[in-house]
Amino acid sequence: MKSITLNLDNTAGESLYEQIYNQMKDSILTGRIEAGSRLPSLRRFSDENGVSVTTVEKAYNQLLVEGYVESRPKSGYYVRNSIASEAQDNPEEERGMTLDQLLPPEGSHVGNEIPLLYDEESFEFGRWKKCMHKVFNEYQHLLRIAGDVQGEPALRYEIAKYLFQSRGVKCSPDQVVIGAGSQQLTGHLCRILQEMEIANAAAENPGYGPVREIFKEHGFTVLNIPVDENGIVLEKLPTNMRSIVYVNPSNQFPTGAVMPVARRYALINWAKENDSYILEDDYDSELRYFGKPIPALQGLDHDDRVIYLGSFSSTLFEAVKISYMVLPESMVEVFHQFSSKYSQTCSKAEQICLALYMEEGFYQKNIKKCRKLYAGKLETTMREFGKAGKGKVTPVNSRSGLAVLLKIQTGLSPEHLCYIGRKLGLLILPVDDLCTREEQAVTFYFYRVSNSLLKMLIPMFVKNIEREEKRMEQARLQEEKRKMMEEMEGKTYGLQRD
Repeated sequence: MKSITLNLDNTAGESLYEQIYNQMKDSILTGRIEAGSRLPSLRRFSDENGVSVTTVEKAYNQLLVEGYVESRPKSGYYVRNSIASEAQDNPEEERGMTLDQLLPPEGSHVGNEIPLLYDEESFEFGRWKKCMHKVFNEYQHLLRIAGDVQGEPALRYEIAKYLFQSRGVKCSPDQVVIGAGSQQLTGHLCRILQEMEIANAAAENPGYGPVREIFKEHGFTVLNIPVDENGIVLEKLPTNMRSIVYVNPSNQFPTGAVMPVARRYALINWAKENDSYILEDDYDSELRYFGKPIPALQGLDHDDRVIYLGSFSSTLFEAVKISYMVLPESMVEVFHQFSSKYSQTCSKAEQICLALYMEEGFYQKNIKKCRKLYAGKLETTMREFGKAGKGKVTPVNSRSGLAVLLKIQTGLSPEHLCYIGRKLGLLILPVDDLCTREEQAVTFYFYRVSNSLLKMLIPMFVKNIEREEKRMEQARLQEEKRKMMEEMEGKTYGLQRD
């Protein structure tokens, strides 16, 4: 790790952190700071250049969010290999390279033009590694046997036990089906419903689009049902036809509405009276930050009408794609009739590892940690948008989940806003169903970003929206001026001919 001494000027128009950022960026792009090299610690850089640690941290974070450097836990900041090599136009020969050289560098995000931020503080890998070590040392004999198409029995047992304790879900392990993501499990459910001669579906609008599309792909007729401040509007549900309705009763996406208990019972009664079913997606409902956790709709159902859908992706790390579905007892046998045609797509080793992780109580401890961590981030998000938004960007108050709904007074498109966010490393997605000509709606996934970066990036996001609006307005005025000049030239040319 070499010293880095820069030419900083307190009297310059640029702030000190901007000078550090710009000079280091130039040094990275020209190769003066070598690819893969470790940057000096914040304290050392501060001492060697006579600036505060906070100033250095702001510069390093700006380099981080723009993808010039990567942060390695308990190690420091490193120059990303891909940035330096691309800038110097000197691609390495892959022939004869080792596996370590062929793998993407730590902190990179393959497939994204601009890397998204992810806060590594949200998951403790040491406990997971301990459980995986146990799998390969004490349970390797299980790995030699084909996996259960419904999911490993040990994991199904732990899920059933945990759901009853934490969400009030009543089920046996035989009712739990494990799959690689909620979308795959929804596909299985479509097959079950078709065997039961149900071909109609209803979904919240606005709501989670991919599930709606899966029903359409399987040939279902899908009705969009509006939501209000208490969730899905029951009066708009179909009657006198067998249907499946998809809902998020504990944290409606994207509005955050919570369905009160009276409407929950009314929804179950609707399903009973119309010989229909409810698909309850309980994604991220464990992450409720204020007040008591809201019990699942499934726990209120005494008529076998609710299918419960959950996932570990919001409480573990993203590479573990394990979701689960709790079927009513009446559907389990239908699932077995066709499930032999499928194979289990979740890693058997990961399933056993997760079962051990839950049995040891590690999962419950991680949930508590996430609640505390994300509650602080939500508070920071609401506060910073309140200060920086200036009435232009309004976060819709949320008490749970991983994202907040932003309503933005702008003529920019939702896709344009998402791109502005992605340039800062932020995950922002459009909510087309809530957009108007004057106001756009997007969801901002605050959980991915550390508290310190939220404080820096939220004002930058708002400022960049304003800059882009000015740029677009200037471009519009220039285009109008150009057209006016062309018209005037055309008229002058016509007079000359006359």
